[in-house]
Amino acid sequence: MSEDIHLTTPLSESDARNLRIGDFVYLDGQIHTGRALVYEHTLNAGNVPPIDIANSCNVQMHGAPAGVEDAPGQYRVSSIQATASFRYWRYVGDYMKRFGVRAIIGKGGMEQSLYEDVFAKHGAVFLTTVGYGIAAKYGRGVTGVEAVYWQEELGLPEAMWVLNVSNFGPFIVDGDCTGASLAALGVAEVNKNFKDAYEKLPQHILKRMGEIDDTLAQEVITDKKVR
Repeated sequence: MSEDIHLTTPLSESDARNLRIGDFVYLDGQIHTGRALVYEHTLNAGNVPPIDIANSCNVQMHGAPAGVEDAPGQYRVSSIQATASFRYWRYVGDYMKRFGVRAIIGKGGMEQSLYEDVFAKHGAVFLTTVGYGIAAKYGRGVTGVEAVYWQEELGLPEAMWVLNVSNFGPFIVDGDCTGASLAALGVAEVNKNFKDAYEKLPQHILKRMGEIDDTLAQEVITDKKVR
């Protein structure tokens, strides 16, 4: 049976390892955001984050807040929602290892093999947002903006935001430290409908959707080749 679990960041390894798929999680403390440009800026370009992520805000959210800068260095967030996490599969393992991340908040899930090979190894979990249209609720869980880093280099949406949060959630544990995946439980049932749908679409549409040609053999949503 799933539980409502309230945790305070930075998360410990035991915090993460005690979670199981289906649990509902609420967070207090600090989190940080990260999208493609944050990953590239740190992992590819070698820029070290200006904060100790492991010991302060070791929960990363794949998303950007709907935030504005009211005055220099003074930010206000009205809402926040996650973006599709499966696009970042190639970065996640290195980022976790280097910066001590214990949880990632996103949507769409990640491939189960990533949970088995990366999340389980590093003692981390994947938390998925609950449905659509509740970005404002998540925004109410943001009590303040601690800092925004790399705004000039990456732009405000892609910058690393450090957010103070309280009762931030709910999030569902989609991938836990055992390698289990909540999404994987329903993939077979969902995927049987994709073949018929894809056969009716021209190849140029399929390629635009998944940037692969053989969508019947490589499911668009969960395959690692999606970019």
